[in-house]
Amino acid sequence: MVEKDEKLALKYDIILPHLNEKQRRLYLASEAIFFGHGGITKVNLATGMSKITIAKAIKELKNKKELVSSTFFSRKPGGGRKRVEVINPDLWSKLQLLLEPHVRGEPESALLWTSKSTRKLSTELKKEGISVSHRAIGELLKANNFSLQANRKTNEGKTSKDRDEQFSYINKTVREFQKNDQPVISIDAKKKELVGNFKNGGQQWQSKGTPIEVNAYDFPSLGKGKATPYGVYDITNNKGWVNVGISKDTAEFAVQSIRNWWYKMGIYYHPNATELLVTADSGGSNGIRARLWKRELQLLANELNMSITVRHFPPGTSKWNKIEHRLFSYISKNWRGKPLESYEVIVKLIGATTTTKGLKVECELDSANYETGIKISDNELAQLNITRSEFHGEWNYSIHVD
Repeated sequence: MVEKDEKLALKYDIILPHLNEKQRRLYLASEAIFFGHGGITKVNLATGMSKITIAKAIKELKNKKELVSSTFFSRKPGGGRKRVEVINPDLWSKLQLLLEPHVRGEPESALLWTSKSTRKLSTELKKEGISVSHRAIGELLKANNFSLQANRKTNEGKTSKDRDEQFSYINKTVREFQKNDQPVISIDAKKKELVGNFKNGGQQWQSKGTPIEVNAYDFPSLGKGKATPYGVYDITNNKGWVNVGISKDTAEFAVQSIRNWWYKMGIYYHPNATELLVTADSGGSNGIRARLWKRELQLLANELNMSITVRHFPPGTSKWNKIEHRLFSYISKNWRGKPLESYEVIVKLIGATTTTKGLKVECELDSANYETGIKISDNELAQLNITRSEFHGEWNYSIHVD
């Protein structure tokens, strides 16, 4: 989006008052031509002159016969069509009320539940007795520092007052493990993907007019099932492992993904490991309340003969988990615009993900069927060899070899 050039605006403020109306118009048109693509918008933002006026003046400059034959004249001060806000002094105040209807406490406002496009704003203003074009509304909005904006994901919802302390505690533990040359991994399940010839968000370069044709509808019945990529990101070595499941995202599946990472990748990068640190979200299959998650970790600790320490991120802070922006974001970029036609395609696309900073990813398909609804009794939970930290023991704990 082109932004107002303050230096350019200052330049025009100095020279334009010394020119008559037509000279101003033609001068600014020549400036727009000089700037090239986007020049009209740039001049419009710097001077407030209508884009339509600038465009017409460019045509005048290009039509040299018309330019030579025409006479230069100056309008008297205040001449020409008056601006819409001058003709309608109440225009801006009424427009503001339409833009922010909730401020008035009117939940039934016509525009509260619709897109506030300039055309709809124009229609609503006509009902108020003000006739103004949608183009004029657009110019007025820009002049008052309004712009088209999308939603921004910033509201994390309810979270703990000890959030920052937990972040510090996680960072401290990570540094300790890395100092002792012990593996540190960030884990999470990526969102499920429909497998089949479905539209995948994003774009990729294709010959003009030859887009990849996909199904018109994203009905699961038209696909081959769902894929659940579960990722394990080695924070120290910048390496990723993704276990693509075809079943449910359960605690068994989550721990099996860690197990697969260890035998296929982790053991080679950490041959001297005696303990493992896992950073994870607080919900889902690896959540703080998941008893099966802890039972499966106990089995893995016994199998690997090493203790497993877990540090959970507080509720509502999953985006801070390293795997989200160090692994999953690059996978999404790598397969954007490509239909995930089969499990084989998904595995190959994930495995081909790299970055200039050295990220390498390995991936394989997990065709096992993971059952849901497995219950862990109080007695089974009590048998686990688990030590909880004094600071938020529900978030921070270690499971030792039994």
